[in-house]
Amino acid sequence: MTGDLARREAERAAMTRALKLAQSPGVPLGPNPRVGCVIIASDGMTIAEGFHRGVGSPHAEVDALSRAGDRARGATAVVTLEPCNHTGRTGPCAQALVRAGVARVVYAQADANPVAQGGAQTLREAGVEVEAGLLGDVARAVNPAWTFAVEHGRPFVTWKFATTLDGRSAAADGTSRWVSSRPARRDTHRLRAACDVILAGTGTVLVDDPELTVRDDEDVNLPRWLQPLRAVMGLRDVPPNRRVCNDAAETAVLRTRNPESALADLFSRDRQHVFLEGGPTLAASFVTEGLVDEVVAYVAPMLLGAGLSSVGPLGIETIADALLLDVTDVCTLGTGAETNVRLTMRPTRRP
Repeated sequence: MTGDLARREAERAAMTRALKLAQSPGVPLGPNPRVGCVIIASDGMTIAEGFHRGVGSPHAEVDALSRAGDRARGATAVVTLEPCNHTGRTGPCAQALVRAGVARVVYAQADANPVAQGGAQTLREAGVEVEAGLLGDVARAVNPAWTFAVEHGRPFVTWKFATTLDGRSAAADGTSRWVSSRPARRDTHRLRAACDVILAGTGTVLVDDPELTVRDDEDVNLPRWLQPLRAVMGLRDVPPNRRVCNDAAETAVLRTRNPESALADLFSRDRQHVFLEGGPTLAASFVTEGLVDEVVAYVAPMLLGAGLSSVGPLGIETIADALLLDVTDVCTLGTGAETNVRLTMRPTRRP
């Protein structure tokens, strides 16, 4: 095996390991990206490994460098994300790599965060050899919500709803428990836990009084520090006796009916993935503004014939203007009367 080929194989193996380190159990999904780093010698042998464990902890490169010590001089750092170039809670990783004497840096995903980007240029200016893009698509998939948020300047929005086969979220008398089955409700908590905001409108809070928390298999709330932010948007006051005001999780009241303004507020709070659980009116406002990025529908095998629609008017008058959805996953949850079909979709439009 030639020297260049051997080096590339060693760097690819190190990147694969770094991607696994980035996803170590217990590492939070946000607000910081999950990052792994492996430092290898010229012969491809691993010198040290590191990964970022969450806000305020050392970044992956610094974690690995602290374990490598003087052995980092002349070595190659393989990292899943372009080394940062700014000082926040921790110092810039690009400068740390330069000070350690690393000769080469290989990273997978470019940092699109305007605050942190530029590390590659800093490294090159210091004489460090830099290569970008190794397993870049895999690295992007490790932090999908963070990547979307920094590239679009707003959180990724998942709209979740439960519906009957004929598109009703509640019967004509207003009753809606339970359109979704127990397995579907348990699955909803799993999805909630993967987001950092659960968003509803004041109407839903006033009428249904949801708690908007993540609960375990015993229907007990997870600890407060594991809970997503609860966000309630609208112009009406939220009475303090509503369950979203309890101490089970943090709650933010967004005094707006404008989805774009609400998302800007949440983005300023360093939130990257919104789980939209409002009623049909709130859902329609996000859909019509093009601010729904993923749809998760739990479809119950029941018919009502009348009642509350799952989504409000979208301003669509003809089939040619219909908003189309690409189905990315179909799953059956439960059996018998407890059956729901979960459809996961991404909005698209007819060419």
